[in-house]
Amino acid sequence: MLVVSEEVCKQVVGAQDAFKAVESVFAAMAKGDAYNFPVIREAIGHADALYGFKSGFDRAGLALGLKSGGYWPGNMAKGLTNHQSTVFLFDPDTGMLQALVGGNYLTALRTAAASAVSIAHLARKDSKVLGMIGAGHQAGFQLRAAADQRNFEKVVAWNLHQDMLPGLGKVAKECGLEFESCSQDQVGSQADVIISITSAHEPLMLKDWVKPGTHIACMGTDTKGKQEIDPALVATATVFTDEITQSITIGETQHAIASGLIKQEDITPIGDVINTKHQGRSSNDEITLFDGTGVGLQDLAVASVAANLADQTGKAKKIDL
Repeated sequence: MLVVSEEVCKQVVGAQDAFKAVESVFAAMAKGDAYNFPVIREAIGHADALYGFKSGFDRAGLALGLKSGGYWPGNMAKGLTNHQSTVFLFDPDTGMLQALVGGNYLTALRTAAASAVSIAHLARKDSKVLGMIGAGHQAGFQLRAAADQRNFEKVVAWNLHQDMLPGLGKVAKECGLEFESCSQDQVGSQADVIISITSAHEPLMLKDWVKPGTHIACMGTDTKGKQEIDPALVATATVFTDEITQSITIGETQHAIASGLIKQEDITPIGDVINTKHQGRSSNDEITLFDGTGVGLQDLAVASVAANLADQTGKAKKIDL
């Protein structure tokens, strides 16, 4: 069995590795070659923590396993990351445990990779301004991954707590991009691509603020009740997602579905675009929206890459069970 620590994951897995892994698993999901098992997510009644499991099997990539972890809101005060997780990989031929892989860094990487995949396949080729709604820890990963997909020149950003924006501005500078902090409506009026990555429970981006031709990646809504985007904006857009079942129950489309503004049939798996079964964007004026709910297969895909690379480079610990 291999043990791959958080530090080793950071050493061996990069954004491009994650992009390829997530793109491949989205394609496999759309073909029916990979599927996620039902998610378990519960409040444990201690430390205000949410804990759960995401699991699945990718027949194409032969990744079988689960991610175990959750959210501990008091961790930051202890010098720890609030999100904590570990990925367990099993041999699909025998069921034996193959690897234990640190999941914190990889979760951030695979979440950013999902929005990057959506930008690569859905955003206008001439997109120049990237909009960010949210400036927390995950936002930096999102910005870096997005910057690789288009020739952006500028980042415009809003965050509820403005003192966090300079940190995101530093990331933009590292990517060679101009940075401007502004209001939410100004983000909408300027941006060609918008990434929302917050824990909001109310709309932060309204329909009238977004210009034609914008691509929106909604990456923060992964629980029933969460919301980042105006349901009327969702209804205006051509909607894509990682997994339809999660999108309509815990993703951004849950509110538009509940209001009757869209139907399940109006949502397309991003894998269909990757597999060229769906054309994706049909015009430069079309608003496209990707509802990134986060699926267990993403975690298994990037963890498999981490385990393989760590093994090949001799950085994984090997333990006999």
